[in-house]
Amino acid sequence: MEKLQNNVVRYLKQNEIHFKLHTLNTESKLSAVEVAEILRMDPAMVFKSIVIKHEQPKPNKVLVNVSAHQTVDLKKTAVVLSVKKIHLTTQDEAEQLTGLRVGGISPLALLNKGFRFIIDESALSLDAIIISAGQRGYQIEINPVDLQRCIHADFFPVACDSVIEQ
Repeated sequence: MEKLQNNVVRYLKQNEIHFKLHTLNTESKLSAVEVAEILRMDPAMVFKSIVIKHEQPKPNKVLVNVSAHQTVDLKKTAVVLSVKKIHLTTQDEAEQLTGLRVGGISPLALLNKGFRFIIDESALSLDAIIISAGQRGYQIEINPVDLQRCIHADFFPVACDSVIEQ
């Protein structure tokens, strides 16, 4: 595969945000745990993107980033969003809402798309996290505070341990 030159990479370069691009040499949908294994990194560093919806006034599309071995706690997230009920989208719904393929959904690819962004606060204990680069087969390693500034995200404790892979 050649070096990726998509909107995510161009945005980071243009804004002089330090990042490292990881190429996985596959266009298959991989779980965050599989990405961690391929990159030989701690799964706590690899953050997956979970698309959530709610029925309250906009923004009603939310992208939550949690580490590979965790899932989104819907009750905690609803409290953070000040809404009564939220739900995880199906893979088809996630692709329809984001315009991206599952396995390549990145908060950086969704700037100006009407999403609210939440990053689990566990990211703050890390120097860098791994997120999708907006395309299957590519990952970005970035400082979580730099990511937060780019996407105007909030850090909240919204994850819980999970054995179920999302």
